[in-house]
Amino acid sequence: MFLILGLGNPGPRYELTRHNAGFLVLDNLADKYKIKLTQHMHRSLYGKGEIEGLPVILAKPMTYMNESGKAVKALLAAFNLSPEQILVIHDDIDLPLGKIKTKLKGGDGGQLGIRSTIETLRTREFYRVRIGVDRPEDREDIVDYVLSPFTEEESGLLNDVMNKAVQTLEAALKELNK
Repeated sequence: MFLILGLGNPGPRYELTRHNAGFLVLDNLADKYKIKLTQHMHRSLYGKGEIEGLPVILAKPMTYMNESGKAVKALLAAFNLSPEQILVIHDDIDLPLGKIKTKLKGGDGGQLGIRSTIETLRTREFYRVRIGVDRPEDREDIVDYVLSPFTEEESGLLNDVMNKAVQTLEAALKELNK
């Protein structure tokens, strides 16, 4: 079994922001595989199902981004899973909008949800799918930038990015299952 986590911030204020790219991808994955995210426990909203013949749990932590590790730890304990069985989807300002990269291990790259997860689990040994959201020109504006909604222009690309991210996750699951 694999746990696929989409990182973001709960609540309507953050719904379509860059920082919620993980939530957006997870929602697309859930729609494609008809997995209903209706269970609200373990500091998360989650659902169980199957992707590519593999049993999965899709989860959106209901903590704020910088406390994502608490939800990850609760989910791993509840389902008796190890960090090697998780895939975390998150926004990345170091990648241009629309670029998607996968990564096993590594640092947090300044992403607070990943930092919280690494600190809470005390390991970097988990799989990540990084969704490029671009970076503001002024480094002072990073917080405001990631918490702002995508522009109308960017929204046009968003559908393609979500589909590409879902395909990347499907390929990652196949690879991890080998």
